[in-house]
Order: sequence, then C-alpha cells, then structure tokens
Amino acid sequence: MFQRKPTEEVVKEETSVWECTSEQCKGWMRSNFSSHSEGSPTCPICGSDMEEGTRLIEVIPNPRKF
Repeated sequence: MFQRKPTEEVVKEETSVWECTSEQCKGWMRSNFSSHSEGSPTCPICGSDMEEGTRLIEVIPNPRKF
C-alpha cells in the first residue's frame, strides 16, 4: 500500500510578537513581519493599540527587513 513520508519535526521558538490590548480581540502579529517602525502599531482587526509580547510558535524566516 501507500506509506507516508516521515514528518519533519516542527521547530518552535520564543518569537517576539505584537498582541492586541482589547479584551474582545485575539489579534496578534509577528514583530519581524510588522512594517511599523516607531511606537506600537494598531490592531488590523479592531483598531486598538498593540503591546509587545512573546509566543512559542513555528519559525518562519522573513527575508524582507522592514
């Protein structure tokens, strides 16, 4: 029959992110994918301010530097 290929282990690490400060919103984005350079960005979902935080998430390289 068919055999599945062995799956690669997903590499996760503590990543710097922006998190929405609104209680009703769960929006967040990776800091290295944010084009905002000064201060904190606004949430693209609800428009509230965002604060810095960290999350244990999969590593995704970003070749573009904003």
